[in-house]
Amino acid sequence: MTGLAQPASPLSVGSLAQLTLSLMAIVALILAISWALKRLKLARPRGSGEIAVIDELSVGPRDRIVLLRVGESQVLVGVGAAGLVPLAPLAIPITLKGGTPAPAFADRMRELMKRPGVSTPGGST
Repeated sequence: MTGLAQPASPLSVGSLAQLTLSLMAIVALILAISWALKRLKLARPRGSGEIAVIDELSVGPRDRIVLLRVGESQVLVGVGAAGLVPLAPLAIPITLKGGTPAPAFADRMRELMKRPGVSTPGGST
């Protein structure tokens, strides 16, 4: 018999508990980030084709009014538990005072990657 100690088993109770807690923390972090993005309305695709969401207004916990651009015209739609309800097609398009809508996620990532001090996967900054 030599004086070498046996290595700890990788499937010990302590390592399995640590692995389980780590996975639970990662899942909780993913859920928290998705909730925050949904709450801040950053994850919602705004559309860039012929149909796009221009603006929306919450009028209740599950009800909102949405202004849609369809081609060259605009349509006001109610969204709620009962589904979509067409409110009115607008004869005169509305121009928003807030400026342009929020950029898409890909555009925001490109902007963040171009900032100085941010490293890219290629190793250049």
